[in-house]
Amino acid sequence: QVHMVESGGSLAQPGGSLRLSCAVSGFTFSAYAAGWYRQAPGKDCEWVARINADGSSTDYQDFVKGRFAISRDNSKNTMYLQMNSLKSEDTAVYYCHAPGVRAGLCASWGQGTQVTVSS
Repeated sequence: QVHMVESGGSLAQPGGSLRLSCAVSGFTFSAYAAGWYRQAPGKDCEWVARINADGSSTDYQDFVKGRFAISRDNSKNTMYLQMNSLKSEDTAVYYCHAPGVRAGLCASWGQGTQVTVSS
C-alpha cells in the first residue's frame, strides 16, 4: 500500500523558513517523479514543485521560484521541501505526491502538513 506522509509544517513568521519532509513507503520511490502540492482554504489544489525520479531535474511554479527548493534522498525514501522567505500567501496544507503511483487531488491523499505564515 502506498504511503506518503508529510511532516514539518508549523507556524512561521513572514520571511521565515520551514523544511517539510515526506516519508515514502509501499512502492519503489526511486522509480518515480514526485512533487509537492498545496491547498489553501477556499482554493484549488495546486502543484508547487516537482522533481524527477533521480533528483537531477526540478521545476517550480513561478510563485515559489527562488524561495523554495525541492530535493529527495532515494536511499532514505524521503523527499523534502525547503521553504525560505515565506509569505502569508504560502499558508496552506502541503502534500507530497507521486502522480505515477496514485490519482486524486490534495485532500484525497492524506492529512498533509499545515503551514501557516503569520506575524
